[in-house]
Formats: sequence, C-alpha cells, structure tokens
Amino acid sequence: MIVPIGPIHPALKEPVRLKLHTEGERVVKAEIEYGYVHRGIEKIIEGKTWQKGIYLSERVCGICSYEHTQTFAETIEKISDVDVPLRAQFLRVIANELDRIQSHLLANSTFFKSMDHETLFMHVLELREYAMDSIELLTGNRVNMGWNVVGGVRMDADERHFEPILENLKKIEEGFEITRNLFAEGPALALRCKGIGYMSKKEAIKGRAVGPIGRASGITEDYRVGHYTYDDYFDFNVIIRNEGDNYARTMTRFDEIPESISLVRQAIENIPKGEVRTPANIKSGYAMRRNEAPRGEVTYMIETNGNLIKNISIRTPSIANMDSCAKYMIRDVPTVADAVSTYASCDPCVACAERVAITNEAGKTVIKDFYGVK
Repeated sequence: MIVPIGPIHPALKEPVRLKLHTEGERVVKAEIEYGYVHRGIEKIIEGKTWQKGIYLSERVCGICSYEHTQTFAETIEKISDVDVPLRAQFLRVIANELDRIQSHLLANSTFFKSMDHETLFMHVLELREYAMDSIELLTGNRVNMGWNVVGGVRMDADERHFEPILENLKKIEEGFEITRNLFAEGPALALRCKGIGYMSKKEAIKGRAVGPIGRASGITEDYRVGHYTYDDYFDFNVIIRNEGDNYARTMTRFDEIPESISLVRQAIENIPKGEVRTPANIKSGYAMRRNEAPRGEVTYMIETNGNLIKNISIRTPSIANMDSCAKYMIRDVPTVADAVSTYASCDPCVACAERVAITNEAGKTVIKDFYGVK
C-alpha cells in the first residue's frame, strides 16, 4: 500500500509530499513530490541591481542564508576583479562558521525530535542559542544577517564582539561532548540509527549528494578546501565517514562543529587590521562560484549587464540531498517511523529546493535543478 506523508504533517517542518510504498510495515520504495512552495526567486533577481540581488539571495534559504550572500558577493567580485580586504575575509569566515554551527545543531535537534527523543532535542537547541547569540553580536541579526556586500562586509567588529563570542563557544563546548556522547553511546538511539537509511558511496555519487550527507557516505568534497581564504590562512580537517546511515549523517554534523569552533578561534586570534570593504565598480561579464554551505555545495552562476543582474542560476544542496534520500536512504527501511527519521537525517530544506518551480507539458509542477529539470 502507499502511505502518504504531507504536504502538511506534524513530522514535516516545510510542505512537501512523501509517498511511501510499503509491504507490511517495511518501506520498499519512496517518492518525493515537490511543488507546494512556489517562489521563482531566480527570475525575481533578474534585472535587479546587485544590492537588491544580494538581499533576495539571502532569502533563498533561511538556515543557510549567510552562505548565499557570500557566494553571490564573491561571484560579482570575480566578474568585477574586486580584491576583498583580508580583514573582511576573516570576518566572513567567522560568520560562516558560526552559521555552520547553528545549522548543524538545528539539523541534529530536528533529527532527535523525529525520533521523539525530547531530552536531546532540547539540549541541542539550548546549545544552538549560544551560536545564534554570537551571530547577533557580530552582525546585528540572528537569521538574515545582511552582513555581506560586494567588496567585503557591511561593518567592522572588534574585541567587544569577539570576547563574548569566544565565551559562547566555550559554553557550546561544555555541553557539546555530553550531547554527542548521549547520542553516540546510547543503545536505544543506536537501534534507531545504525544501519538505517543506508546510502553507499556509489549511490551518493549517483544522487549527487553533497555536504555532510555525501561525506557520511565517503565522499571527500568540502568546498572550503580550495577557497582562497581557507586555503591560505586556516587549518581544519574534513570530516568523512563511511557508514552511510542515519548515525553517520548525524555524527558527521556533530564532528564538524569542533572544526568550526577552531576556525572561528583562528580567525579571531589572527585577524589583521585594515579596511573591511573595497568600493566596487560592477562590470559586465559572467562568473561561477562554489562555496560550502552548512548543507553542502552552493553554486552561483551570474551574468551581469553593468550594475544589473542579467541572468542568475543557483544550485542549492537540498535538491540533490532530498532526491538521494527518497531514492536510496528511505528505500528498505524497517518501519514507516524510520522513514520519517531518515528524511530528517538528510537535513532537508524545501524552500531552497523550490526556488524555481515550473510546469511541464502534463501540467505537473516540477523543480528546476542546476543541471536541468527534476
């Protein structure tokens, strides 16, 4: 029989429809149906100035909002040969890694909630508040930060901001190991996670899975490696696991948090003096830029006509990760409840997956991915 979940369902934080094909309690196949969030954000950006474009790009995804503005800005900077001041680059790293910490904590807390583990859910959300407070200290906002501009960042920061941020990172560390160990060593949680939602490395490559989802199945790509700021000034480890299950995806996010904390500390300790913004003269041209958002690869392709955005195409991580989840992870899970927790383990974001919705010849709403129509 087919068990429908969604588009409006208590287990789903955003509207999307899952169709679970079951034999008894076992889920043998899953389909995912998009089209309940129509935004057309790429089309809206076309013809706008970069100031309006970067404002709209921050609204592609609520949780990965920061990385969208940085990638947008870096793409325009590449077109216009803008040299970003080194101090601004360090400030971007701080904001980026704080955003990664809060995103990973939110993703894991949502996963624990999907398994009805209220204790871990609340503990992890409490830790996330320290990251959110740090983001607000640095940028003045908690979600849509308005921090990046073409040529650098909007405003400077100093010890008045850095000291409380470092204190908040200490508080995260104090509670982090407890929550991580509760999950890693909890026998009841292991029964619900280990071996559940398995996706092999070959399947992850075929499904184009990215970010912690891909790295939990053995894919080695992390687009911070190769980024001019990270490569030249920072040391960090790329977290890779090979189990490919719900446990591995959750642990990958957990294990990336200490690396992000280390990067924030390196940036604060070594931040150079200087300006935080270079005046930009926007040129006509085309460029592509990739970055590592909390959920994985974010790619922007922008063509400008003077100060106006002539054309823009955005690849977000969720469209590939959610497709991989439906095709490979949910397939053959023991129960319907495990299908729900497996879906949560891929950290889905419907908003960024449905930034462009189009209708095919049959009148069905489909999603335009970076590589074509899904």
